[in-house]
Amino acid sequence: MRRYRNAKIIATLGPASSDPATIKALFEAGADVFRFNMSHGSHDDHRRNYATVRALDAASGRPIGALFDLQGPKLRVGRFVDGKATLENGTPFRLDLDDTPGDATRAHMPHPEVFRALEQDTEILIDDGRIRLRVASCTGDSAETEVVVGGIISNNKGFNLPDVILPLSPLTRKDHEDLRFALDQGCDWIALSFVQLPEDVAEARKLIGNRARVMAKLEKPSAIRYLDQIIEMSDAVMVARGDLGVEMPPETVPGVQKQIIRSGRRTGKPVVVATQMLESMIGAPQPTRAEASDVATAVYDGADCVMLSGETAAGKFPVEAVRMMDRIITQVERDPLYRGIIENAQQDHDATSADAITAGARQVAETIRAAAVVTYTTSGSTALRAARERPPVPILCLTPSQDTARQLAPAWGIHAVVTADATNIDEMVEKAERLAKEQGFAISGDRLVITAGIPFGTPGATNLLRIAWVE
Repeated sequence: MRRYRNAKIIATLGPASSDPATIKALFEAGADVFRFNMSHGSHDDHRRNYATVRALDAASGRPIGALFDLQGPKLRVGRFVDGKATLENGTPFRLDLDDTPGDATRAHMPHPEVFRALEQDTEILIDDGRIRLRVASCTGDSAETEVVVGGIISNNKGFNLPDVILPLSPLTRKDHEDLRFALDQGCDWIALSFVQLPEDVAEARKLIGNRARVMAKLEKPSAIRYLDQIIEMSDAVMVARGDLGVEMPPETVPGVQKQIIRSGRRTGKPVVVATQMLESMIGAPQPTRAEASDVATAVYDGADCVMLSGETAAGKFPVEAVRMMDRIITQVERDPLYRGIIENAQQDHDATSADAITAGARQVAETIRAAAVVTYTTSGSTALRAARERPPVPILCLTPSQDTARQLAPAWGIHAVVTADATNIDEMVEKAERLAKEQGFAISGDRLVITAGIPFGTPGATNLLRIAWVE
C-alpha cells in the first residue's frame, strides 16, 4: 500500500479504536504509525492492540510503526473536603505535605521534591493554568502562596511549574514497568515524557539500548533551552503542545514549533507535531477551519509527522479524523507554493561523503526528473539523510531489517521495503528497478537515482550514487 504524500500520520489507539476492524480502517485511511498511550489502558489492552497491528503489518506487507508513549511523572494536588474548593484572587493559599483533605486555605501537595525546588515568586499553574498561584515563601515541606487567578479547584488536579527544573527522573516506577512491557512486545519507538534535560534522554537510552528508538517529548520550557543537545541525543522529537502551551505563553508556541522543526531537520531527526490538531473531531465529523490550517502549517513547515490523540483514541469519528488529516496533507503537498517553502528551508550539509551523496541524489533526481530516489540502508541512516533533503520525488528505502523498516515509518517521504541486501552493483540496480515497479513508483523508461554503501551491508557507509533506467 503506497501513500501519495510525504508527511506521515500517527493515530492513537484507545476505547474508540481497539477492535481489529477499526484499526484496519485507520491504517487504510492513512495511519502510518500507531501510538499506545501508557497513561491509559491496561497492559492486556495494549498487548491485544499490538498483536492486531502486527497482524495487519503482515497481512498488508507494509511496515507499520508502533510508538509506546510513557506517562512520566504526574504532578497533582491532593483531595478536598466535598471534592472541591473555591479560591479567591489575592487570598493566601498554603501547599503542604499534610494529607488531610484541603479547603479554600490549603491543599495537600504530595511531592516533597517540589518544595525543595520552589523559590519566592515561582509561579504554580493548576488545572492547565486555570488557577495560578505565586509563591510568597517556602520551606522544605510547605509553601505559602498568593492566589493570582482563582477559581474552583477539585480533587487530584495536575499542576505545572514553568520556570523550575525539578529534581525528578522522567521515569517513574510505573514507567519502568511500562517500558519493560513495551520492549518485550517489540515496539519500534519509545516516547519519553517529562524531558527537562539531555541527561533525561541519556537515562532512558541506558535502559532501552538498541531495542527501540527514543522520541523525546518536548513539553517543558527547560527542554527548549537545551533543544540542540536533546535532539542530538534522541532519534526523534515530539512537539507536545499540550503541556508546552500551559507552561509557555500561548503566543510563543507557534514560533517554538517552527524552531523545533527546523532543528530536527538540520540534524535529520524526525519531528512529530502533536496535540489538539483536529480536536473538534472528537465530537464532530468535520474539523474547524483553524484546525485544518494548524495541520497545514505543520506540513508547510516541514514536519515529518502529525499526530492524532483523543480524535482517534476516544472520539466519535476516528477513521474520519485520519482521513481528514490525510486529505489536508495531500492538498498542502500539491500546492505549487509548497516546494518553494520547503526548499527555502533547506539546511546546510555536514562535510561527510554520506551527506554529499544524499545531497547529490536530491539534485540529480530533480535535474533528470527521476521517478524516485532509492536508498539501500541497514540502520536507516541513509534513508533519513535522504528524507532530510526533502527531494521532489518519493524515497524508496530498501532494507534487510524489518525493525529498521518499521522504525522509519514516522520519517518524511520514506516508503520502506524489507528485502535482502544486494551483493554487487548489478544486483543493486536490478533489485531497485524491480521493486520500484512492483511498489508503483516507476514504469519502464523511468529513471531512478540509487544510493548505497560499498561494501554492501556496512551501516553508515553511503558512498555510491548511480542513475539507472527502468527496463
